[in-house]
Amino acid sequence: MTMEPALQQKADDAFMQEAILDAARAASHGEVPVGAVLVHNHVIIARGGNAREREQDPTAHAELTVIREAAHTLQSWRLTGTTLYVTLEPCLMCAGAMVLARIPRLVFGAWDPKAGACGSCFSVHENAQLNHRIAVTQGIREDECRDMLQQFFQQVRHNRLAAIH
Repeated sequence: MTMEPALQQKADDAFMQEAILDAARAASHGEVPVGAVLVHNHVIIARGGNAREREQDPTAHAELTVIREAAHTLQSWRLTGTTLYVTLEPCLMCAGAMVLARIPRLVFGAWDPKAGACGSCFSVHENAQLNHRIAVTQGIREDECRDMLQQFFQQVRHNRLAAIH
C-alpha cells in the first residue's frame, strides 16, 4: 500500500519529529542524541534513544533498542511492513540488524560520514549479496538532526576543557 508522495513526506516529517524527541531524551541522560521510532500501519510501535552509557552496552543503539521492542510487540522477528525512522544514518551493526529483521524501509535525518552504513561509508541496504534490501529515504529534518549532534559534541568538548582548567 503506497502512500501519495506529499502525504508520505508529511508522515515522514511527523515521525522524524518523534525520533528527534527521543534523541533529545537520550541527550538529557548524557547519551549521544540519536533517537528512533518504528512504525507499523502508520502507528509507532516502538521508540527509543541511545542508551550505551546508561546501560554500559555497546549494542544499546537507538535502532537496536527499537528493533527488539518492535519484535516483542509484533511477536515476530520479521518486521515486514514497517518503517524505521532514525535521526542519524545507521552504523554497520544497526544496518545489519535491519536486514536481518527484514525492515523494508528506513528514513534517516543526518548522514554519518565516519560510520554510516546506508550510503556514507557502506551501502548495506542495497548489497546484492544479502537476502534483503531496504528502501532508504535520507535527509528528513537533516539540519535539525545534525545540529543536535553537533551541539551535543561541542558541549562535551567544552566540558572536557573546563575540567582540565
